[in-house]
Amino acid sequence: MKKLVYVFFFLFTLPAYADVILPALVANHMVLQQQEQVRVWGWAEPGEVVTVIPGWDNQPISTTTTDNAAWKLTMPTPAAAGPYSITIAGRNTIVLTDVLVGEVWVCAGQSNMEWSASRGVKDALAELPTAENDLIRFFKMPKLTADSPQTDTKGQWVRCDSASLRTFSAVGYFFGKKIQHTLHVPIGLIDVAWGGSYIDSWLPTTVTQLYPDTRTSALRMSKSAHWPSKPGVIYNGMIAPVIHYNIAGVLWYQGESNRHYPQAYYHLMHLMVDNWRGMWQKEFPFYYVQIAPFLYNGEHQTAAVREAQTRALDMARSGMVVTTDLVDNLKDIHPAYKYEVGNRLANLALAGTYGQKHIVCQSPQYQSMKVTGKKGRILRLTFQNAPKGLISKGKELTEFTVAGADKVFVPAKARIRGNMIDVWSDEVKVPYAVRFAFRDAPEPNVFSKEGLPLIPFRTDDWDLKLPK
Repeated sequence: MKKLVYVFFFLFTLPAYADVILPALVANHMVLQQQEQVRVWGWAEPGEVVTVIPGWDNQPISTTTTDNAAWKLTMPTPAAAGPYSITIAGRNTIVLTDVLVGEVWVCAGQSNMEWSASRGVKDALAELPTAENDLIRFFKMPKLTADSPQTDTKGQWVRCDSASLRTFSAVGYFFGKKIQHTLHVPIGLIDVAWGGSYIDSWLPTTVTQLYPDTRTSALRMSKSAHWPSKPGVIYNGMIAPVIHYNIAGVLWYQGESNRHYPQAYYHLMHLMVDNWRGMWQKEFPFYYVQIAPFLYNGEHQTAAVREAQTRALDMARSGMVVTTDLVDNLKDIHPAYKYEVGNRLANLALAGTYGQKHIVCQSPQYQSMKVTGKKGRILRLTFQNAPKGLISKGKELTEFTVAGADKVFVPAKARIRGNMIDVWSDEVKVPYAVRFAFRDAPEPNVFSKEGLPLIPFRTDDWDLKLPK
């Protein structure tokens, strides 16, 4: 990794700037965020005046290059449209062409976000013959780590076609395709995923060093020899170069790698989102995917990650896709259903960001519990996000367990009553707590009538005896 960092440092550390130079993101075929004061930046000779003339209004905007050879300005973008040209003039002149204005989303996370047609994703492979869409543009960030925040990267904006889609995030593509077809606006997707990565690596070290639980998590993760695990290195190499680029929001699919210390995950998610929003200077929406069932060695470690992800719904402008129903093979950590994941993410954005409130996008979620029945042996659970009630895709409800004061959970029977579920077991005379799909590889069958799976949960807060 050190060799990679040194190469990266050499590429982007230049002794001086004579001509105006632009970052890789500000280029031909890019998509700019619509109806915002978008940032345009680059490098030039200190003191050099740089003028930007956007093609949609031909109004010049100028700034003076600073002593450290950097310049930055903002310009207002119109409603979604294009293509346009943009002229950037200083000692030299650059004309950017085929620039669209629309909606820009960052696609981040580990391998389930990264997975593409080239990795055998059947949904994406089926799209290749008809993939060409000039209104969808991709920027695939190369995998780069660094010990300090970088200002530029490699990569280029490309139109969506069979060649570019082959190596682009399938989840990101299906999200973008649905948004584009629904809103009829250009879509720009920036793929910054890295398989096997830890959330710690996506946070700047200035943040991870401040909090005890992040330091503990970082210590555990740093022992990995296979994937980037050092706090901050992916943030420095792949997020820092993007933070000046205006975006609509972020999609996040990660968590499997953090199963070894799930206690910190909720806090780490909050820290990451708060930090990124601060760096982007925007309270952007953050939509994420709950990790899918998989047969790990532990019994509750990934259940604890899912619990942390569910708790993180308390973040403003957030939403979560549940994937417990999108697994055919519990021994495959890369479930095949990328089309469904992308579409569920798109529904979250369409309803939460783009005002299409009629779209049902939220999974049913545990809300409250009370004791009922003649002898108090039934626990009645109430759920939100199920206005039309719950259904079971099977004769009997699966994945419910119940425990008494001894904290020993046993399989339970369950019955749906509208948006409520009664849970009991003849083995538990005085029930205290219920768990649903709370293990590494559950196979639940409870859904809202609209077809969204019930979020795994537990009603207790007992110690899970996770690794310390």
